[in-house]
Amino acid sequence: MRKILLACSSGMSTSLLVTKMQAYAKEMGDDVKIWAVGQEKAKEEMAKADIVLIGPQMSFLKAELQNEAKKYGIPVEVIDMVAYGLADGKKVYEQAIQLMEER
Repeated sequence: MRKILLACSSGMSTSLLVTKMQAYAKEMGDDVKIWAVGQEKAKEEMAKADIVLIGPQMSFLKAELQNEAKKYGIPVEVIDMVAYGLADGKKVYEQAIQLMEER
């Protein structure tokens, strides 16, 4: 099972994105867990994830979160801004899968 963590300022703006990503993953027949948290919980929750995607409004925290993620050997990346704005679950899911496959 792949585990994808999304983090944004409060965890609220990614909830719709999580729902759309889960629907797309189900269509693809993928076994995946996708959840969202606010930035204050991102470091704590990343221990349970295979990848962390952060909202564009949190891009200033990318280096800090990447440093923390080294402990777990997982990537941290900013969600594509257009896909985030459109809540394009397919595109964000594909971004996550591609990043996991690259590592």
